[in-house]
Formats: sequence, C-alpha cells, structure tokens
Amino acid sequence: MSAPRILCIEDHPDTADLISEVLQDEGFDVTVAGTASDGLDALHPRPDLVLCDIDLPDMSGLDLLARIRSGKVLPVTLPFIFVTAFSQRGHQMQARQLGCDDYVTKPIDFELLLAIIRHRLSGQAERPQDSTNYRLTERELESLTWAARGKSSADIAVILKIAERTVNFHMDNAMRKLGVATRIQAAVKCAMLGLISP
Repeated sequence: MSAPRILCIEDHPDTADLISEVLQDEGFDVTVAGTASDGLDALHPRPDLVLCDIDLPDMSGLDLLARIRSGKVLPVTLPFIFVTAFSQRGHQMQARQLGCDDYVTKPIDFELLLAIIRHRLSGQAERPQDSTNYRLTERELESLTWAARGKSSADIAVILKIAERTVNFHMDNAMRKLGVATRIQAAVKCAMLGLISP
C-alpha cells in the first residue's frame, strides 16, 4: 500500500522543511510547493491532503482554496488544512466559509497536526453540523483551545484566572461529553467539528 501523499504549500523554506521532515518520519509522502502557482501545478496527480499557508507570495491561500473548492481544479472533497500564523478569528471564519477542513496556527503543535491529518485521511471526519450534539460550555471550549496549544492545566488556570482544579473539572466534563479518553483526543475532535481553532 502506497504512503498517503500530502501537498505542503509553504513559502518559508525552514518551515516547509520542518513540516516535510516530520511528516516523512511518520510515513507520509510529502511534496512541497513554495507558491500557490506551484501548488496548483502539484495538484496533479491528486494528493490525498493539502496543507497550506495563507500568506503566500503570489496568491492568498484563501484565494487558492476558493479555486480548489470551485470544483474546476479538483473534486471539492479534497481535505484542505490551513497551517498559518494568522490566528485572528476573521481569517478563521473566512477560511471555514470557503471550505477549509481545519485551521492550525503557528507555532505548529505537530502532535495535534498529525492527529488531524490521520483523522482526515481515515475518511471518518465528522461534519460541523454534528457539533451541536455535544453542548460544550464556553469554559470547556476555552480550556480545550489552550490545551490544544500545548498548555498545561496550571498554565490554563493562570490564563483564564481560575483554579487549576476548575480547569481539570472542565476538561473532564468535555472529555465525557465528547466520548474520548484524553485531552488531545478532545482537542482534535473539537477542531474537527469547528468548535475550536488551535
């Protein structure tokens, strides 16, 4: 069985090399493109998944996504994940509206990124409309967002100005509602559902 092919569109060589090295070490076949134009060329043969920066030199990653989702370039079902330094909610909302599957902010949490990639490639990704079933509170989502960014319970307690035991309470509740055993699984599931943006 051939390795899943991932197209990484990233104009910063150091970042592109790091992503490529990590993914190759995990058994993926990685093609790197430094511009949106090169990325479009690299869509043939079709990759299994695309990782893309937003701030590209020749075309915004958002514009590139819009072209892909138009159906004129490839089938619209191609999994597409933004990996970007833009953490503003406006960028994230625009990306979701254009049809991106996930949105990961830099610096990259590779454990989270790999979990998202594997989930997308499994063909079992849950759709956003399922998110209402879980009824997560605002505090639970805030706690999971910071956990997805690599923060400990102690760190999250300081950030949210609440007790560490309260953070653990919110985490435990969220994991129970989501039906998962670990925080990283909870964070990945929420990211899949569009409930948080790591």
